[in-house]
Amino acid sequence: MNLQEKTGEVNALVTRVAAYISEQRKSFSTEAVSDKGINQLVSYVDVEAEKMLVAGLGDIMPEAGFITEENTSDKGKAQYNWIIDPLDGTTNFIHNLPVYSISVALAKDEELLIGSVYEIGRDELFSAWQGGGAWLKGERISVSPEGALSKSLMATGFPYYDYVHMDAYLDTLRHLMKSTHGLRRMGSAAVDLAYVACGRFEGFFEYGLHAWDVAAGCLLIKEAGGQVSDFKGGNDFLFGDSIIASNSKLHKELREIIDLRFRV
Repeated sequence: MNLQEKTGEVNALVTRVAAYISEQRKSFSTEAVSDKGINQLVSYVDVEAEKMLVAGLGDIMPEAGFITEENTSDKGKAQYNWIIDPLDGTTNFIHNLPVYSISVALAKDEELLIGSVYEIGRDELFSAWQGGGAWLKGERISVSPEGALSKSLMATGFPYYDYVHMDAYLDTLRHLMKSTHGLRRMGSAAVDLAYVACGRFEGFFEYGLHAWDVAAGCLLIKEAGGQVSDFKGGNDFLFGDSIIASNSKLHKELREIIDLRFRV
């Protein structure tokens, strides 16, 4: 399989779907929003965008299965799977906050092969393929070279339905507020990870995410020279419930800070 060629095809599809989402935002009404769980919002834009992605990715690689947020495909998992979040940051989209994205990845079992993240508000397309580096608008990107936590900017995401670790999470925030340049909560994990990959953030952590939130971004970071793990330091970040991503230089220190508080 020529991963570079496949990535180009994925990027072209993602760009078309991003244009659809941008156009829908111009006339979007909150009346089109429904709840699929506690603090989990969905709109027709999420669903239609996913249908477009599923159809297009099915043409690119017919033998692949799908792991999707909105369950628009009746094709089950296979050895190769497209992992799709059609609109990561739906709440931002609904409130017209311009930080939301499309995230598409191709995995062979749990091995990430292709990743594409399109941040629609800034019109930025991040992409990577295994062994081919990470790219933003045709320019190669790399993680931040910063090795001091005190000079780093961190990103995270707030829990929105699983509050069992809230005390540990708030204690981690308290520590990092005092020992870094600050923390940011963008509202799209895919964007957070893409920003680590291109050096805007030195690190990111969150729990309670899904594979479609992180798959593409994780490959971006790895191909940009960074490191990804679960809170224990293992590799269960794709289908597990915790993730730490960094520029590698800060990974051990960041993991120890989190592990001390979560005791996972």
